[in-house]
Amino acid sequence: MSTYCLFQNLEITAPEKMQEYVAKVKPITASFGGEYVVSDANIDIKEGDWQPIWPVIIKFPSLKHAQDWYESDAYKPLKELRKSAGKFSAVFMEGQNNNIVFNCS
Repeated sequence: MSTYCLFQNLEITAPEKMQEYVAKVKPITASFGGEYVVSDANIDIKEGDWQPIWPVIIKFPSLKHAQDWYESDAYKPLKELRKSAGKFSAVFMEGQNNNIVFNCS
């Protein structure tokens, strides 16, 4: 089942570090089956008060691929570089089939 990683870049405090991260991260992500679906998008907010600065969505073949990438020795120095460049939040979300289910448990 595909997994999506959503990064919300809340604040970039060191643009030069972020540029270095961007220049190096794609080959490592690709080596774990990751594909950038959204990056530096034109945002059109329809509901809520979310104010994304630079959302990034990466698609992985599975949750295991995403977790292996995030915890890998190859990504570790880049993860630290990114974290030193600003404030971020991230979530992994497993894709489901096309049936919409609302679970309030």
